[in-house]
Amino acid sequence: MIDTDLPEAFAELAPRFGFSRPAGRCLGAIWRAAQVPSADDLVDQLTLSRSNVSTALKELREAGLIQAARTPGSRKDYFVAPTDPWELARLMIAERERRVMGPARDQLSALEARSADPRAAALCEVLDAISGFMQALTRLDPSELASHVDPARGGGKPEKPRPKKKKKKTNPA
Repeated sequence: MIDTDLPEAFAELAPRFGFSRPAGRCLGAIWRAAQVPSADDLVDQLTLSRSNVSTALKELREAGLIQAARTPGSRKDYFVAPTDPWELARLMIAERERRVMGPARDQLSALEARSADPRAAALCEVLDAISGFMQALTRLDPSELASHVDPARGGGKPEKPRPKKKKKKTNPA
């Protein structure tokens, strides 16, 4: 049996990244599992319907967050997720950009073309820049992403605090 705290936490976070709650629960269970679970295992452990689990697994596979694996002599698919949290974060950023930023950018570009509103053009430029930044993050390997986002955790050197400037002494003359 799995600890349900992590799958529930993933379920709460999933909609913020553009995923369904069942997909979040499945991802949490897969990521945390000591032994690679099958869809049947997830149905039993998470008390979700078979159709919810199937839909969630399809959603996670399409996003590249999980992969199916087979064991010799078994016809069941077992599901694995990257164990590195930075790889998981990289994949989630990529999916968020694809599902949210891309369509928002396209919709704003269409509005800009129809209306010639300079505010829409300016906002479109901002979304393009944010989208480009997110895409650049997704091209980094997990250790580079960690270094980029959090130098202290990613193995990079944290920024050194700047030395305080000394005040000049004034001589009253």
